[in-house]
Amino acid sequence: MVFTRFVEVGRVAYVSYGADFGKLCTIVDIIDGKRVLVDGPATGVKRQQMALNHLYLTDYVIAIKRADKSDAVAEAYKTAEIDNKWNESAWAKKLAVRAKKAAMCDFCRFKARYAKKH
Repeated sequence: MVFTRFVEVGRVAYVSYGADFGKLCTIVDIIDGKRVLVDGPATGVKRQQMALNHLYLTDYVIAIKRADKSDAVAEAYKTAEIDNKWNESAWAKKLAVRAKKAAMCDFCRFKARYAKKH
């Protein structure tokens, strides 16, 4: 299997840990082998350094230059329609189903299990 999701400027990533858990951000600069500078003005992620082991790289790449300002990142994010592509992906749908299932009450889980049996 060939790797296709490289750590590069413009790569969109899913935050898997911390205060911005569950949000998408864009890699703006690479600090070293373990940390990157991310920015997500369209999703509410402030420009900050983040460890690579707190990010999941997605298949989406936007066309930005290294260390671009937040306005340029937001414009490129919007023109690439990343939100639409993300919401249509199987990954996002799976996360939505998981969140919906976690929010179910006890009686709702019982009804779902009963409906599945009968």
